[in-house]
Amino acid sequence: MVLPGGSDAVSVTLAIAPDDLRQLAHHDARSRTFAGGAGPLSTLDTGGDAGSGTVLMVAGYTGSKEDFAPLLRPLCEAGYRVVALDQRGQYESPGPDDPAEYSVEILAGDVIAVARALREESGTPLHLVGHSFGGLVTRAAVLIDPELFATFTLLGSGPSRLTGRRADLLDHLGPLLDAGGVPLVHQTLEQVAMTDPTAQAVPAPTREFYGRRFLRNSPAGLRGMADAMLAEPDRVAELKATGVPVLVAHGEADDAWLPHVQADMAERLGARHEVINSSIHSPAVENPPRTLEVLCDFWTSVRS
Repeated sequence: MVLPGGSDAVSVTLAIAPDDLRQLAHHDARSRTFAGGAGPLSTLDTGGDAGSGTVLMVAGYTGSKEDFAPLLRPLCEAGYRVVALDQRGQYESPGPDDPAEYSVEILAGDVIAVARALREESGTPLHLVGHSFGGLVTRAAVLIDPELFATFTLLGSGPSRLTGRRADLLDHLGPLLDAGGVPLVHQTLEQVAMTDPTAQAVPAPTREFYGRRFLRNSPAGLRGMADAMLAEPDRVAELKATGVPVLVAHGEADDAWLPHVQADMAERLGARHEVINSSIHSPAVENPPRTLEVLCDFWTSVRS
């Protein structure tokens, strides 16, 4: 989920340099679409021989496949084929006009469709990564078909519905969409972001990308995903029962699902738990080297 952060985040110094372009990091992945339940799903696909396995990465609310951009080249160099996904209604993936078509279960069906296509193509173990709201969606995919996945990583995600400051922002989403559509929501969030020193420090080219990406969100998708994120039940026991190896990883100052909430979830899951220093809610772009290390160590430990 890409929304302005809270006050707890301002004391964290990110691992990236001030001029790091984050989601605009250079990579060699090619654009590719997969068939989803409501139309084509846009991805970045590194290709390669996938000798170490295949990785499917799913973005969070208002995010996109580019939220994993800094990881694409190094993971490819480590022997993984990586596919990063725009969910339906996000950025370059079109979506239906009915908010009901963006439930967690329906979105999970899209993830499963892509996962099955990747398993057929590569025949290698498939590692699933869900960021933020993408974690709730990918968790549902694991619950539906656990045999598809060798491992599952919850990156900055939680056990159940979102609460706190970011949830309060989502409560205002419907009236804003009614009054002025996606442009008014974007304008309002920009005003909020400019009170956040972390957001102010984002380089201009990346801020321009954020704006362009946000304006391509489906209005129905914004409504439907927000409703889904604010209503998700706790499914930790169900996930544990699948037996799929799980990693819970998050920034040291995560301001969506707070660190202690994610730590408790990891304990209940009996999962590996990693805190990624010098990052807030988006470790893949805020501290890519440490995120890369955490992911590769987890996948290697499971393979061993």
